[in-house]
Amino acid sequence: MSETATLSPSGTGVDRRRARSARKAPCIALISGSSDMSFLVPAFRRLPQALDLRWGSDLGSLSDIEAVVCWRPPNGLLGQLPNLRLIQSSGAGVDHILADPDLPADVPLCRAIDPAMAAGMAAYVSWAVVHHQRKMKDYLGLGIVHAWKEFPFVAPQRHVVGIAGMGELGRATAHALSTIGYTVRGWVRRPPAFPLEGVTYFCGDGELRPFLRQCDTLVCLLPLTHETHGFLGGDVFSKLKAGAHVINVGRGEHLNEHDLLEALANGSVGAATLDTFLNEPLAPSSALWSHPRICVTPHIASRCDPITLAGQTVERLFAIRKSQPAEGLVDRAFGY
Repeated sequence: MSETATLSPSGTGVDRRRARSARKAPCIALISGSSDMSFLVPAFRRLPQALDLRWGSDLGSLSDIEAVVCWRPPNGLLGQLPNLRLIQSSGAGVDHILADPDLPADVPLCRAIDPAMAAGMAAYVSWAVVHHQRKMKDYLGLGIVHAWKEFPFVAPQRHVVGIAGMGELGRATAHALSTIGYTVRGWVRRPPAFPLEGVTYFCGDGELRPFLRQCDTLVCLLPLTHETHGFLGGDVFSKLKAGAHVINVGRGEHLNEHDLLEALANGSVGAATLDTFLNEPLAPSSALWSHPRICVTPHIASRCDPITLAGQTVERLFAIRKSQPAEGLVDRAFGY
């Protein structure tokens, strides 16, 4: 139900304006410059609260909008919303929002928090590791021609998976891979307060080289910051164990696509599984599609559950309305 208020005849003008605002259903806009956000509409409609929900090209009066749920919003649009009280990312990352030079500085920015996202990411990366390490692509090819052939078996514990970025998604992924027998390394900026059992940690730029040279598979799950932009480039590829498998499930901006193609050609990288790209959707003309040692998926490694996202958005907006702290608040100085 929407909030209501009762005024006495002697109420002030400010009181009347506050009461009118309280009676109005919260106006929430679903905004993206690259995706169709209408998939979230059924989840918001399932909530018990009355909402003024807007999406698509016509958002109505911009002054009505109190909260936005967004992915890659058009630069400058959020700054045109005079009564905006909450900016909610539809995913765990917020770099696509912070990239807006006109982003309102005083509006709380929150990321999505969904345990199912960590499980989904762990499942995707585990699939990608096993698919390559166990030569499943080759077996599928043999199946087409009805050829019974076995490749040499390499035990999982002899395959080192390095995960760059050990946040919530990285920890879940490391735990899953360790559980099914892989040797897991993690690269972090600072020593973790609660290290995962069975994971060997490497910290800071000084330990990046020894971390990379052990990796049979390198997984990028870093947050996107100025320091990590282009992380998957020629310098990192040259330090990898020769023929390593690169998995990018971070951001498209982490990857230098030209450097990857060169690394595949010179053998410093043996294969790549890519789920995120600088420009999405990936252009049909991109060389990444047809490369025999690149597996492309359309940014589907993990998604926040729409019902969870809708509930979090409304809960956070109501908290902000009451001057209470909102869960998932982003520290803009760090970018996450």
